[in-house]
Amino acid sequence: MAEVRVTYDRAADAAYIYFVAPGDSAKSAYMYPCDPVAVDGMINLDFGESGQLVGVEVLAASSKLPRYLLDSAEQLS
Repeated sequence: MAEVRVTYDRAADAAYIYFVAPGDSAKSAYMYPCDPVAVDGMINLDFGESGQLVGVEVLAASSKLPRYLLDSAEQLS
């Protein structure tokens, strides 16, 4: 099973899920915000220069993601 890096900032209640190989430094070239009304919050999709999805930012993460994922995430604050 592939390992996925997840970071979580409790103070901001924001999580980031990375879709790049460990050690890779793919940077976001384009961010697509999902409609906050449709998803009842804010979720941003980050795409790299080649058009691949490199990460997902989830705001209000405690109401959008499973607790086990947030508990096992790399804690930023």
